Amino acid sequence: MRIFADMWAYLADPASWTGRGGILDLLVQQLLLTGAALALAIVIGLPVALWLGHLGRGGFLAINISNIGRAIPTFALLALLVTAEWPGVSTFGPFGRAGIATLLALTLFALPPIITNSYVAVREVEGDLKESARGMGMTSWQQFRLVELPLAMPLVAAGIRLALVQVWATATIAALVAGPGLGRIITDGFATSQYGKGLAGAVIVAAVAMVLEVLAAWAQRAADPIPRQTDQQQPDLLPMTT
Repeated sequence: MRIFADMWAYLADPASWTGRGGILDLLVQQLLLTGAALALAIVIGLPVALWLGHLGRGGFLAINISNIGRAIPTFALLALLVTAEWPGVSTFGPFGRAGIATLLALTLFALPPIITNSYVAVREVEGDLKESARGMGMTSWQQFRLVELPLAMPLVAAGIRLALVQVWATATIAALVAGPGLGRIITDGFATSQYGKGLAGAVIVAAVAMVLEVLAAWAQRAADPIPRQTDQQQPDLLPMTT
């Protein structure tokens, strides 16, 4: 089809990748935006969720914060922040126009999976293990640091992994308010009837999302303190006797 031919032509053109506003420039912008939003969400949400899980209280607060975050449409929040010109700047360092509004919106979007997974991960550590730690004379902090946190890390990492992919994909909406990222290619392409260009932008976003998913999955497995045997070993056959 013509649209796929146009897509490949756009991707194969070196001029599409270089220069200001090229694919590489916009890719770096979106990676920076995604990384910054995820880092802020981790700094804000992770300590609170882990500590509430350790205390075994505050589940209502943690879950409802997550539900509120899921209920707020990210684009609606982004449009509101940009329209209201809050917090008062249209540019924010390397994030460009509408950068700080996009960063805040994506940070709020990343909080729910991080808070929910982290709270549940620590809260659901087996009670026998906690009791054994107390019986060994561990303080509350030692119990959290040496027992609960290592066992909770796979589920915590799963929440961060989910947030990473979601934020990366959602960051494309920044282009709708003239913000940074690969969404600019998609919106410019379809706005000017260059559908091949718009499709190329979508393909790049999807491809990078798959790469981030694979890397995050590897990191999640590396965070698991308990080795997992993926292939079940078959028992040896007994020798036949006559």
